[in-house]
Amino acid sequence: MTSSSESKQERHERDNDLGAVPPERPRRLIFSPMTRRILAINILALAIPVGGLLYLGPYRDGLIETELEALRTQTEIFAGALGEGAIQTEPSGRQLLNVNHARDMIRRLTAAASVRARLFRNSGEVVADSRHLGDRSRLVHVLSLPPIEDVTPIEQFAGMIVWLLERMHARTDLETYREVQQQTIADYPETRQALAGEVTGVARHDGSGGYLLSVAMPVQRYRQVIGVIMLSQSGSDIQEAVRDVWFVVLQVFAGAWVFTVLLSLYLAGTIARPVHRLAEAAARVRRGNGVEIVEIPDMTQRGDEIGDLSGALRAMTTALYQRLDAIGRFAADVSHEIKNPLTSLRSAVETASRVDDPEQQKHLMTIILDDVQRLDRLISDISDYSRLDSELNRELRKTVDIRDMLHMLVSLHIASNEPSSILLDAPEDIDLTVPAVEGRLGQVFRNLIANAMSFSPVNGVIRLTAHRERDTVVISVSDDGPGIPPGKLASIFDRFYTERPVGEKFGTHSGLGLSISKQIIEAHGGTIRAENRIYGEKGVVGAKFIITLPAH
Repeated sequence: MTSSSESKQERHERDNDLGAVPPERPRRLIFSPMTRRILAINILALAIPVGGLLYLGPYRDGLIETELEALRTQTEIFAGALGEGAIQTEPSGRQLLNVNHARDMIRRLTAAASVRARLFRNSGEVVADSRHLGDRSRLVHVLSLPPIEDVTPIEQFAGMIVWLLERMHARTDLETYREVQQQTIADYPETRQALAGEVTGVARHDGSGGYLLSVAMPVQRYRQVIGVIMLSQSGSDIQEAVRDVWFVVLQVFAGAWVFTVLLSLYLAGTIARPVHRLAEAAARVRRGNGVEIVEIPDMTQRGDEIGDLSGALRAMTTALYQRLDAIGRFAADVSHEIKNPLTSLRSAVETASRVDDPEQQKHLMTIILDDVQRLDRLISDISDYSRLDSELNRELRKTVDIRDMLHMLVSLHIASNEPSSILLDAPEDIDLTVPAVEGRLGQVFRNLIANAMSFSPVNGVIRLTAHRERDTVVISVSDDGPGIPPGKLASIFDRFYTERPVGEKFGTHSGLGLSISKQIIEAHGGTIRAENRIYGEKGVVGAKFIITLPAH
């Protein structure tokens, strides 16, 4: 005995084997998968160029070079001023650096400039530093505190992003500046090169995320190097300029992001919601039993692909309901047609069991045999009719010559020694080829010829004609029979139509022949119709079936 969980699993596996539809996935309440994809694509498309704009490395490097060039100009002024005003010449002609004058000049020159100036002797020691106030042994750092400001959460968030960007795009090729207590000219590469007569500018990290720029230049008079002047300044302006650009880009990105999200949601709403409505309607159709008609939303007025999808789904469901109705009517017709011979067969069998007369039993057995044969023909025709659609859709069309096919059918008729004669009129100089399933098209002509033979009198004539009319091939089959009763020209193509010639044994035909023929012709893109042949005062002198097929 299996458990309930195992029984459910077995039922699930059995449903899968039978091709059952899997259970529906639960709906997501916030964003549909399509909405998320639209959002992701649009935001990614916006983020890629914004990411490129946020990479401001070349812009920052250009600012550093510009600041170094401006600092180099200042250093030239300092060096020129010191060379003219801080160097004294001894009677022996030897030139010496006047330290006191040099300190006074440096203090005055740096008073109006945000730079730090250091003057080195040729021997290497520092003789003047603009950051020394009073005693040279005391180094004073003067820092200005930032003003207290109210920062909003958005500004805090933007500041965090800028901080991350600064860390991500920091220059790793620069060394960090470290202050030495007892500085010498050998502590800095730019001062060493300046002592050799070269002007050099260097950018360093200041240890707090910013930059420190330095330029060193020789102090000389009459081409004699007396010392080295080095100017240094903070690169905070560079960082502020980069930060300002980042803030502007982020503000533009935030505005564009909001606009993109709103536009994406609108776009997703115009796509995802209608598609979801169509999917829900299609699911209701699938879950339905065919009795309740589910209406697919009409969105054809949109004039886009979703409108086309809506129109296609509406047409599909209409065709589906029509097919279900046709299946229902077909089942009812089949039930009715099979019930008649079964009733007759049952009555004959019950009667045969109660009679003793051999002649009556023989007659009843003949009735039983006729009913069995009638059932066999009926079931064969029903089987052929039911699989006709699938076969016609599956089989490939080939080029079929109507003239050759009619010639073959006429030859078969002559060989069978039928009492009726057949005349064929199909000109040899006309192309009468059509794309068709040859076996099924031959079945149509055999049905029509057999039908004409059954209604034609003894020694009657059956006429077959085929000719071309523009892009169609027209074939007709006519007989010399009584014609078609008034008002029946269309209904003779209905299923189980039973209007048969006088004297024909009941049940010889199933009544599906003309209906099958009509279905085959329409599947080939053609038409079939019936009319009576009228000959003057004689009136109706026979029936005529006309078929049109698209030419090859």
